[in-house]
Amino acid sequence: MNEELSKYEQQFDEIRSVIVMHRESALRGVNEESLKMSWTVGRIVSHRLRVKEWGSKVVTLLSEYLRAQDPTLKGYSRRNIYNMVMFYDEYSSNTFLAQVQDLVLPEFVQISSAQMNKNTIVQTESAQLPEILRLTTFSNHLEILNRCKSSEQRIFYILYSYKERLNNLELRRCIQNDTFGSLMGDKKNFSAGLKQIYPRSSSLIKDRAFVDFLNLPQKHNERQLHKGILEHIKQFVLELGKDFLFVDSEFPLQVGGSTFKVDLLFYHRGLQCLVAIELKARKFKPEYVGQLEFYLEALDRDVKRSNENPSIGILLCQSADHSVVEYAMSRSLSPTMVAEYHRRLIPKEIIQKSLDEFCSFVFENMK
Repeated sequence: MNEELSKYEQQFDEIRSVIVMHRESALRGVNEESLKMSWTVGRIVSHRLRVKEWGSKVVTLLSEYLRAQDPTLKGYSRRNIYNMVMFYDEYSSNTFLAQVQDLVLPEFVQISSAQMNKNTIVQTESAQLPEILRLTTFSNHLEILNRCKSSEQRIFYILYSYKERLNNLELRRCIQNDTFGSLMGDKKNFSAGLKQIYPRSSSLIKDRAFVDFLNLPQKHNERQLHKGILEHIKQFVLELGKDFLFVDSEFPLQVGGSTFKVDLLFYHRGLQCLVAIELKARKFKPEYVGQLEFYLEALDRDVKRSNENPSIGILLCQSADHSVVEYAMSRSLSPTMVAEYHRRLIPKEIIQKSLDEFCSFVFENMK
């Protein structure tokens, strides 16, 4: 049976690819129609409210009317109608549209110049749904609108949820743990070699990881950290990013007559390389870099395949003096970086302060 299957496997896989492609296309079509509906309803109701033709009571009457006319209609509560109004008002604002216009985004999510002129209720080009909004779901948009205040943040999380294919709960966690700030920092914790070999790595690899799901005590050791990650490897991968594929724990490297072990070994699909993660349940020390570089040399000589790119090393430390990290990284030609892990999510007010700083973000190869 296995021999017979292998004979037709390639042909079967072609059919499976067709099924997956059309299934995803159908889902995108449903999502797009849902977004268009929410945008149009929001636009109409927003106009009525803006010209004071309607008030709050009328919106309540509208909700009751829709449900009375068709009891099968779902999602038209008073609250959700106001969500549609918010969806339209915020994303049709000149501030948001101008920010999208200024970014160098792929053509299929750009804003046409005609959409920059706001009209009222007339169905013109300016009333159409901006292409960038089609990249994620209405529920994800509500999460972004309610939790993010600046256009820069909102654009970032729309793009990030598209790239990582985030569901609503995953997106909420990304916003809570400030993925925006983690990916958009100055990256002084990236080695010179990492920036040179992988110029796109700053937008693909976080420099902070939140491991609240491990429930680590304040005083813990590397064994507890390592064990906790392995027990919650799915959550850890989601925290790193969905491009990370787990390979092995304590991966053995034979060099001469000695065996060395990499704490965690991953493969990054986007960068097409092995990623070695060394765990340090203490503050960063410069000497850790030498150990990691040794592991990368062994991986590249003995493990990396010919079609793969140079391996990357990540030191995941409990804390780090940023000045010490910058000094340690500035002359390193190996593709290494230092990341910090946090046992608990950062308080909301601290996250908001960091999110207030403007920084643009562009994802390449989005198609």
